[in-house]
Amino acid sequence: MLRIVLFLLTNLAIMLVLSVVASIFGLDRWAYTHTGINLAGMLVFCALFGVGGSLVSLLLSKTMAKMSVGAQVIAQPRNASEQWLFNTVAQHAKNAGIGMPEIAVYDAPEMNAFATGASRNHALVAVSTGLLQSMNRDEVSAVLGHEISHVANGDMVTLALIQGVVNTFVMFLARVLGSVIDNAISGNRDNREGGYGIGYFVITMVLQMVLGVLATMIVMWFSRWREFRADAGGAQLGGRANMISALRTLSGAHDDAGLPKALVAFGIAGGGGMARLFMSHPPIAERIAALQKV
Repeated sequence: MLRIVLFLLTNLAIMLVLSVVASIFGLDRWAYTHTGINLAGMLVFCALFGVGGSLVSLLLSKTMAKMSVGAQVIAQPRNASEQWLFNTVAQHAKNAGIGMPEIAVYDAPEMNAFATGASRNHALVAVSTGLLQSMNRDEVSAVLGHEISHVANGDMVTLALIQGVVNTFVMFLARVLGSVIDNAISGNRDNREGGYGIGYFVITMVLQMVLGVLATMIVMWFSRWREFRADAGGAQLGGRANMISALRTLSGAHDDAGLPKALVAFGIAGGGGMARLFMSHPPIAERIAALQKV
């Protein structure tokens, strides 16, 4: 919760600074005169949708994750395998200094695991049956340590808030630039009188898609960076050799992570894109090399 509060305060400070700068240089008056846009009001509007949407998504993340993959929560271990899984997660959570997360298993042939949740003490850690069947217990322990490290580092919250910030500025810039371009094309039509044409909406949608692609690069950069930290955490909790061994086992699997798009960034295997800039996870070879340097 503290992380969320600090991020919201930071975002408010950014909006305040931008509003002051716009006022000092007369950008707000120019924008209103030529495009009919109230920059401060537009920024607040975009922040409500951008950051607000990400926070709602974060709060619903556990429920949506369970539904997406059909995860079955282990409320009470029913056999020796589930008991070992329960005990291992409990020990890692204790060593990482977080509350006991919910533990779930979902049926999928792919080797993967993910963590999600709105806070460090109310998270969910889920593993696929494919991972449990393909890795030995030492490797699974390291993977669980990796996911627990995501929770302990607050990665889910931070990623959601970064996504909210970039969404805000994508919406804001697309609308401001769309209005300026539409105004220039239409011959300085007075948009204050509700004169936005269809061109404005088309231009804004196109700009939002283009800027959204650029914003995705920023979010994916952070996602790749946090994977190295989670690998280091997994090595600390489950053993470096075991973490390296788990990654090598993953490297022999298919590229398809088997997770819904919304959960790919939270998985251990990730989902590589066509270009490095859009990959949520670094190449496994780089992750192994980073661990070997420690």
